[in-house]
Amino acid sequence: MAEEIALDSMGEWHRTHYCGEIGTGQVGAEVVVAGWVHRRRDHGGVLFVDLRDRTGIVQLVFNPDINPSAFSRADLVHSEWVIAARGKVQLRPAGMENPNLSTGAVEIYPNEVRILNTARTPPFYITDGDDVDESVRLRYRYLDLRRPALQRNIMLRHRIVKIIRDYFDSQGFLEIETPVLTRSTPEGARDFLVPSRLNPGTFYALPQSPQLFKQLLMVAGFDRYFQVVKVFRDEDLRGNRQPEFTQVDVEMSFPDRDEIFRHVEAMMAAVYKGALGIEIKTPFPRMSWQEAMDRYGSDKPDLRFGMAFVDLAAAAGKSTFEVFRRALATGGQVKGIVVPGGAAWSRKTIDQMENVAKDNGAGGLAWAAWGPDGVRSPVAKYFPEGIEAMLRAAGAAVGDLLLVAAGPAPVVARGLGAVRLAAGTQAGLIPTDQLAFTWVIDFPLFSYSEEEGRLVAEHHPFTAPHAEDMDLIDREPLRVRSWAYDLVLNGEELASGSIRIHRRDIQDKVFRALGFTQAEAQERFGFLLEAFEYGAPPHGGIALGLDRLVALMAGTGSIRDVIAFPKTSSGADLMVRAPAAVDKEQLDELHIRIKP
Repeated sequence: MAEEIALDSMGEWHRTHYCGEIGTGQVGAEVVVAGWVHRRRDHGGVLFVDLRDRTGIVQLVFNPDINPSAFSRADLVHSEWVIAARGKVQLRPAGMENPNLSTGAVEIYPNEVRILNTARTPPFYITDGDDVDESVRLRYRYLDLRRPALQRNIMLRHRIVKIIRDYFDSQGFLEIETPVLTRSTPEGARDFLVPSRLNPGTFYALPQSPQLFKQLLMVAGFDRYFQVVKVFRDEDLRGNRQPEFTQVDVEMSFPDRDEIFRHVEAMMAAVYKGALGIEIKTPFPRMSWQEAMDRYGSDKPDLRFGMAFVDLAAAAGKSTFEVFRRALATGGQVKGIVVPGGAAWSRKTIDQMENVAKDNGAGGLAWAAWGPDGVRSPVAKYFPEGIEAMLRAAGAAVGDLLLVAAGPAPVVARGLGAVRLAAGTQAGLIPTDQLAFTWVIDFPLFSYSEEEGRLVAEHHPFTAPHAEDMDLIDREPLRVRSWAYDLVLNGEELASGSIRIHRRDIQDKVFRALGFTQAEAQERFGFLLEAFEYGAPPHGGIALGLDRLVALMAGTGSIRDVIAFPKTSSGADLMVRAPAAVDKEQLDELHIRIKP
């Protein structure tokens, strides 16, 4: 087609308006618009062309009786051709307005059309709502990005980032770039490694976060820093993970936790008000990590609905049910959740909840449905005094369903926490129009990794412990509380931060608890330890996941819908076909040999 049609250029033309800007204020004016042909319709010899750009769609009308040359040129175009048109804006005839378009009250009658480029038939329609396989969308991402929904997401992301930058600038923070090529450190996910040609046999690492550099900026005296920064983690992926993602990184000198919280809350309020026109209430509520785990089984609890855990140890202890008795005898827990109205659930639905528990590590799920005709439960026979006592202890009423898990505390937390979310969804108890922010504070400093057989840092090894817990580091490290905190929104971890260690003696003590020898700590973190000896101020900060924030604000379930060029769940870029093999000559320059 491109060979058969002589293409035009813009020449002396200059676009005067975006398509979505055309309205009643331009009636009678001559305008120049340009974009993609969204749709073409021939109605009895009169041609209607919907022209689209990133701001919206405007209708062009071509009548052969009014302007035959413009009509004949427009009659050639097809979907996704790129054209420009010059003409006068007119009101649509009464009763012909389109309320679904922001430009629906007007139309343009072009006196000239220029065809700037033709287009092959796209592999899918450039419209919202079509069910297109994601692999096809990502293969033709430049076409996928033409869809209005994705364009709105990307523009929303732009507005959010601008508001964030403006807020921190107004508060005296400096945006400072940190290196992309750095060294590998042993904590966190696997690093992406970059071989050095100039130093054969050595490697840079792409940063998992600017953590050490922002701490060094505090030592350097830049007391308020922020950065919108790309970070990289070579980890197994899922819907809300990407190998490269963006975070808003913030650090302050001489802060307390409350000051950091105030800035983050004010920034979030500015973002929601400026980008969506939504007022959010501050300050956000807070709960300890221990409370979150005890009541919701998660360090990122969804507080849009109730169904908090209830301790049923006393009632369960009066039963003869071996699962309950064994759990309590070995120091474990028996906890339950009450599903309002759940007594009407079918056995199939209850079995689905049990499968959720098992998929998340629990051995099973006991249940009791309190209907108007009494209680039905497979464990009722194990309660000599009647199972109603346990239902009352849980706060259940007639019409409710009690779901119970038993076992070690971490098993109950994970299994029943997953059931709570599944049951809340099944029962329709989770409002989609509510924003439930909360701070989760006082995380443990350490956790024990069964896989590695050692203590690991719950957040990262630079998090400060509570001063009153310092003496526990050597004898009861799992009881040590840290100055770590997370910001949670609707069950999603939105941001994570802490007050940092700023003294070498404390950092050395934490490294020893994590199993680092003095030589290992010096080899890997010597530059930081040395910096602490030159007057490091108290400091702390936070990192907010930008992709996740934009996805939540856009109402999409995947961060891939708010990233211009994302990877698949296997870390592949289907459009540019990366990762890919490289020439042997390149490998030879880097002194690298591929192992068969």
